[in-house]
Amino acid sequence: MRSHYCGSINESHIGQEITLCGWVHHRRDHGGVIFLDLRDRDGIAQVVVDPDTPEAFALADRARNEFVIQVKGRVRNRPEGTVNPDMPTGAVEVLGKELEILSKSDTPPFPLDEFVEVGEDVRLRFRYMDLRRPEMLNKLRTRSKITSYIRNFLDAEGFMDVETPILNRATPEGARDYLVPSRTHEGHFFALPQSPQLFKQLLMVSGIDRYYQIAKCFRDEDLRADRQPEFTQVDIETSFMDEDAIMAVTERMIREMFKDLLDVELPQFPRMTFAEAMQRFGSDKPDLRIPLELVDVDDLLEDVEFKVFSGPANDAKSRVAALRLPNGSVLSRKQIDDYTKYVAIYGAKGLAYIKVNDIEKGVEGLQSPILKFIPAEAAMSILSRVGAENGDLVFFGADKSTVVNEALGALRVKLGNDLDMYTYEWAPCWVIDFPMFEENGEGGWTAIHHPFTSPSCSVEELRTDPEHALSRAYDMVLNGTELGGGSIRIHDAEMQATVLEVLGISKEEADEKFGFLLNALKYGCPPHGGLAFGLDRLVMLMTGSNSIREVIAFPKTQSATCLMTQAPGTVDSRQLRELNIRIRKKESAG
Repeated sequence: MRSHYCGSINESHIGQEITLCGWVHHRRDHGGVIFLDLRDRDGIAQVVVDPDTPEAFALADRARNEFVIQVKGRVRNRPEGTVNPDMPTGAVEVLGKELEILSKSDTPPFPLDEFVEVGEDVRLRFRYMDLRRPEMLNKLRTRSKITSYIRNFLDAEGFMDVETPILNRATPEGARDYLVPSRTHEGHFFALPQSPQLFKQLLMVSGIDRYYQIAKCFRDEDLRADRQPEFTQVDIETSFMDEDAIMAVTERMIREMFKDLLDVELPQFPRMTFAEAMQRFGSDKPDLRIPLELVDVDDLLEDVEFKVFSGPANDAKSRVAALRLPNGSVLSRKQIDDYTKYVAIYGAKGLAYIKVNDIEKGVEGLQSPILKFIPAEAAMSILSRVGAENGDLVFFGADKSTVVNEALGALRVKLGNDLDMYTYEWAPCWVIDFPMFEENGEGGWTAIHHPFTSPSCSVEELRTDPEHALSRAYDMVLNGTELGGGSIRIHDAEMQATVLEVLGISKEEADEKFGFLLNALKYGCPPHGGLAFGLDRLVMLMTGSNSIREVIAFPKTQSATCLMTQAPGTVDSRQLRELNIRIRKKESAG
């Protein structure tokens, strides 16, 4: 039906007879000559229809925005003074000779141009319209290029694309499963995969050696800007490669992709331990573009009478940390109060601070409501340790280590964003040496990653001192976003049994939930490991989007609903009977 895409015509086509198809982006009537901006996925072409072609002119006169039309005509130069240098097709236009209206359109729910702000709810309700906008089309085009690049890279490296099942059984991976009732097995349920983890390990046992898959994954969890109930994962697993080799090949893939697709030369990825990342940045996905760091000051406040500081300073599971903001004394009291409210989101009970007006005057040159509780010597020692200068503002966090890290870590990122403190455009890193376990609040342990991650210690060391065991896990981080995470897996049956024992998973429970994997370890399992990238997050970063909803064709809202299709929805009673399911309504309170 067409010979060219609208966005592809240029001066090389002058004099050619062509056929275009697309949507009417704008229609303008200039004194008897009608101009139609015709849009398709590749761009916009200007079509001119004059009264010399009465039939085409009459149809152009009836055409309205978002009508679908076909135009046949001749490419010519735009008249002098009408060239549009901001459009790739701005030097030429099409003199329309024949025109056909293929489909009419109601008035669009919102204008499809970049100059109009439209609420996200409206955009998601009419997503098929939203995706017509060039901005959205370009994001999906970039996503397509990224997935093609990844496939080509991994194919060239000898990885095999293997599909794994969608209907699985529930496994303990840290989030709630989406469950699918079985009609043929009454009272039993499938679970949609949170990841292909167990199957890709079984593929290594099978001798596949190098596997990848661009896989749909599902997690029934609370949502944020970078979370969706269904998301896409670039899943990679390989045998006979240690963590250094896996990190090297995946880092090379990301660096080459940024260079080829964005012409961005990413630096080499520095490595830092989990402990260092938490101590310096309060986060295991530090944004290294921001030149602010947390500094421990516990030892300087152990003996003060002010329990707000001395309590955490003397508690091994707590922390007192300072965050120096250069030139921060310009912040108003209202701004500081706003930041205090912000850290409260992360559990902080307050946000102490010291303004440095004139450090040469000692405490007389400082301004803070907490100075009356802190000896002058301690206050000056803190300022010396953080390298404070005149005009600086020093924030403090004192609480359980997890609270201080989350609150000051989030504050650090917010300050960097609010005050535009970024020193680099792109700042990647690897975070390594994660703890194997964290306390579950009930006197037991939970796996930081998953129960199949290999520890870096022996079986005996793991059994006697699980608290200090480190894992052979690694996360790739870019600009404060975790792009991907992985680990070397357990390939030894005794080590796997010990990890499950530490986690309090009985042999019966382990056999019931994933006995198929445990049995596979008995039949010659090679050393193996892998990594999974969040494709949506990667595309979000590479397109400069603020949310992964912007780079998914049909995303869900933060309440896990689809405004366009109204999913999830109810089903009729017949379907429920076939599944042996009965809906029990919650009793109303009171």
